[in-house]
Amino acid sequence: MNNIMFQGTASNVGKSIISAGICRVLWQDGYRVVPFKSQNMSLNSYIDKYGGEMGRAQVFQAEACHIEPRAYMNPILLKPSGNHMSQLLMNGRLVKNISSSDYQAMKPDLVPWLEGVYNMIQKKYDIVVLEGAGSPVEININKLDISNMAMAKIADSPVVLVADIDRGGVFASVVGTLSLMSDEERARVKGVIINKFRGKKEYFEEGVRILEDIIKIPVLGVVPYQKLGIEEEDGVSYKIYHGSRQAYRPDTINVAVLKLDHMSNYTDFNIFEHIEGVNLSYVSLDQNLACYDWKEGWKFPDMLLIPGSKNTLGDMETLNQSPMKDQVMAYAEEGGLLIGICGGYQILGQSIKDDHALDGRGGSVKGLGLLDVYTVFGKEKKTSQVKWSFGDEEGYFSGLGGSQIEGYETHLGTSIPLDEKNREVDKVDKIDKELEAKHEKKEDEGQNYIIRDGHIMGTYCHGIFDSSEFLSGLLNNIAKKKGLDKKIDVKNYKSIKEAEYDKLADLIRENVDMEKIYKIIFESK
Repeated sequence: MNNIMFQGTASNVGKSIISAGICRVLWQDGYRVVPFKSQNMSLNSYIDKYGGEMGRAQVFQAEACHIEPRAYMNPILLKPSGNHMSQLLMNGRLVKNISSSDYQAMKPDLVPWLEGVYNMIQKKYDIVVLEGAGSPVEININKLDISNMAMAKIADSPVVLVADIDRGGVFASVVGTLSLMSDEERARVKGVIINKFRGKKEYFEEGVRILEDIIKIPVLGVVPYQKLGIEEEDGVSYKIYHGSRQAYRPDTINVAVLKLDHMSNYTDFNIFEHIEGVNLSYVSLDQNLACYDWKEGWKFPDMLLIPGSKNTLGDMETLNQSPMKDQVMAYAEEGGLLIGICGGYQILGQSIKDDHALDGRGGSVKGLGLLDVYTVFGKEKKTSQVKWSFGDEEGYFSGLGGSQIEGYETHLGTSIPLDEKNREVDKVDKIDKELEAKHEKKEDEGQNYIIRDGHIMGTYCHGIFDSSEFLSGLLNNIAKKKGLDKKIDVKNYKSIKEAEYDKLADLIRENVDMEKIYKIIFESK
């Protein structure tokens, strides 16, 4: 079996991107390549064509290999829901909610299962590109590791260590990581890649020589820092939670996303970063929704998005108690364009009920009341890819009828529209069992979205903005209403990503010794 595994000296060193770049190069060279990550912990997931849920890193790595993403490429996915609890998914299917201690106790039993999954995969492809998680030398919990060296042993894979020079201390991180490995583990490490280098590489040649003298392992490449439009999980998370708020720009379309505490699937909004004339910001609940413009004063964003959530009731309760709630309500009252996706859709409704505590805290909570829908959580999770056509609507959504939408749904709650007869809580409670029964049977309500007054919309569809026809029409409607004398051009997102994968492959070829990489893959056994 031909394989290679990329492990990091820490989280967010760029091992997902390096792995994707190697995948792309190998595919360009004619190999059938597949990515694999035994365990991932992420709130950013994807649904494959068979309804399996998986982490986004293996999705973009699969795209780089020109293969269909499948949940078995990320056989264990943990989705944290707070209070040391997570949803445990195996091969894309929800198994149960589990505490961190119970999951640790479960790990030894997962090793033979992982071996079976991996053996099934490697028979279908020429090369498997494995990715580790976090650091391989968390020595207090290494005996329970199934992500790094334990997986390398299962796969009998050589390892390349990836280190981030941008954060500083790269020499100590490499030397320290290797020194904490056992002799057996260290023997698997065949090389090091220094990632995110800024400046002239010739100035670092002496550093490479010194490092190689110390570790007696070759440095396979020094990869420059380069901004790429690829959905890296750690990178996106860092940018969202540590990046600065963008100022209001009167000559562009200003899009704001609420930073919920348990925000998930924020790759829904990546496309906005590739559109000229669009300014994307993530806004914390303790910030002002409006930004000050020295010419126009305080200005609300042109579009406000409420994202998915891994703990919708908890995030709704936090929003209800924050000053942001009144700002969102004022924004809606002024006719602002407001769109909620998945958990955001539920938040826009009248109320959310989770008697089984499946999504975190459990219980019930009032929504913002901006859409006449009521949500109840069933025990079964709906996971499916979806394809539908947008209807004829008014306001911001006028002229979008017939736009083809492709995306996916992943949610526990079922939402139904309310009318004057069943809006009262005492009457709504009577339909709980009916709603839950529909959700358990995975019955489709036949409604892909709901719109109020042409400016407030809710949908369960992740990826709706990846439809260039829909998004182009929506943004140009905003531009027209705002009085901007410009046309917003939205390119096909798939073609954008393809170009970025090729750019990444060029970066790898120029800065990593691929001849040595091939020797590691084919000759290291």
